[in-house]
Amino acid sequence: MPFDTTPYGALLLRVSLGVMFVAHALLKYLVFTMPGTVQFFVAVGLPGPFAYVTVAAELVGGVMLILGIYARGVALALLPVLLGALWVHSGNGWLFTSANGGWEYPLFLTIAAGVQALLGDGAFAVRPTPALTVLRPAQA
Repeated sequence: MPFDTTPYGALLLRVSLGVMFVAHALLKYLVFTMPGTVQFFVAVGLPGPFAYVTVAAELVGGVMLILGIYARGVALALLPVLLGALWVHSGNGWLFTSANGGWEYPLFLTIAAGVQALLGDGAFAVRPTPALTVLRPAQA
């Protein structure tokens, strides 16, 4: 039987996504500051308190992904954050070199989080997501 590398691929994706979420939360908190982040959210038409929810979701969700705590559900729960980022950047053009950043990166991250949710937790998860028997194909 060949060695199955799928759990390790899911692990690599999970940790990479987690690090990205933590980095973006810390960017908003430490570099832009919370008042600056709130001001940005308001400037793009979002309620200011969403900034706090977003930073908390990115930070807590990112750590949960890194550790492998219910990663499938966390990836799904973070999709609205990524879709919001995609919406914010949608008018900026395709590439990150566009003014205010393009929308290709948020789109890629949205797809990557969806793939993580489909793949599952991967190897070395601290608290794996309970099995979803409703998604398993019927046994022949």
